[in-house]
Amino acid sequence: MKMFPCGNSRREFVWQMGGGFAGLALTSLLDRDGFFGQQAIASDHKGPLAVRPAQIPTKAKSCIFLMMNGAPSQVDTFDYKPSLEKYAGKPLPAGKDYINSGGRKVGYLTPAFRKFHPGGESGLLVSDYFPNVRKHADKLAVIKSCHTDSHAHGSALVAMNTGKTFIGRPSLGSWCVYGLGTENQSLPGYVVILDKRGGPISGQPNWSSGFMSAAYQGTLFRPVGDPILDLRGPDHVTREVQREQLDLLARLNEKHLAQRPGGDELASRINSYELAYRMQTEAPEAVDLTQETEQTLAMYGVGQQPTDEFGRNCVVARRLVERGVRFVQLYSGGGHLEETWDAHESIEKNHGRHGAEVDQPIAALLADLEERGLLEETLVVWGGEFGRMPFSEGPNAPGRNHNPYGFSMWLAGAGVKGGISYGETDEFGFEAVVDRVHLHDLHATILHLMGLDHEKLTYFHQGRDESLTDVFGNVIKGVLA
Repeated sequence: MKMFPCGNSRREFVWQMGGGFAGLALTSLLDRDGFFGQQAIASDHKGPLAVRPAQIPTKAKSCIFLMMNGAPSQVDTFDYKPSLEKYAGKPLPAGKDYINSGGRKVGYLTPAFRKFHPGGESGLLVSDYFPNVRKHADKLAVIKSCHTDSHAHGSALVAMNTGKTFIGRPSLGSWCVYGLGTENQSLPGYVVILDKRGGPISGQPNWSSGFMSAAYQGTLFRPVGDPILDLRGPDHVTREVQREQLDLLARLNEKHLAQRPGGDELASRINSYELAYRMQTEAPEAVDLTQETEQTLAMYGVGQQPTDEFGRNCVVARRLVERGVRFVQLYSGGGHLEETWDAHESIEKNHGRHGAEVDQPIAALLADLEERGLLEETLVVWGGEFGRMPFSEGPNAPGRNHNPYGFSMWLAGAGVKGGISYGETDEFGFEAVVDRVHLHDLHATILHLMGLDHEKLTYFHQGRDESLTDVFGNVIKGVLA
């Protein structure tokens, strides 16, 4: 049998060539049916942060995620359970033997530590830990039936931010910027502001871009002092000289990259140098609170205690989304245990402290966004990594242990139906039982509100089209306006 130089016989060569023509025809037919349009894979040909069109019609342009690090108690904040008063001092009914208490004591059913009152025309019940937020009840869609896959802070925080309990995945903010880009090319597309007491115990993986380009990872702004360190260069280096230096460096890097195609890390570094140069002009202005009126700063609690720090961070968040930043995440609580919302010792002591720090600033943020016409295009998300148990940790122990089985989060702003409660936990607030919402459902809904389809927004990695929800989860249509 005569063989061609490629090692195939004439018959094999003709067969493969014919298969190629069939593939061209199939490609044309699939394209005509819109198959390739189903893959929402962002392209970097205009730069990784270039604006890309939303896949789903939406009003949302930005997202502000208010992360209550340490896990607030749902039965003491947004999920009122009168049965806890009726059965106070009694054990949780039998049949809950799957509780993972992490070795801590399982105590007795304990009523909410502060009273609940209706807010707004909707009458949504909110506790006295959030009296100012309660005034905006008609803006909130409280999801009471959330559940997650871990009862440990580190892995649960990573899951809340990335969809999985293990590290190495892109965070929610990274997916938003990857899918949509950002409207301001002189500021990061994704900004994270930590609590001055420290960050989440699982650290940088919570705002990492994972296997994506580093261009999509969160940029840390400091909560106090100058938000961005080392932004300004030496006084003796002028902008013109710096521009010449960067141009020379870019030419050398691009020459190196041209000889080694596919160098994503180098391409990301080139873009980061350019972004840093542009930020020198715009970032200082974006975080300059002296441009705000005294009335606005007072509304957020800036200059007052205990609201000053979180109030400043909320003002910065509003200024960032006002300038086109796509995703901003603010952390309340840092470090570990009582420095966060992790109220093992005492709900009243812990939530009284942290609630007082954030209640006024969050209410001010909602009011300020609405007054400026920004709430219609800004999605606001509030919550922690899980909830807390409806029982104490033992006799005369006023704290509550971790609860991944049922907890509350709320959404407000662009595309959200306000003044509603979605889903339910059981009569004790222990476990989600009606319209259960997994993290994948929550993430799918946030992406949907931002104009992205969680099943079609993919990133090809190691032979697989990866997605935030791993093609699980459903959009929570009940919270959509």
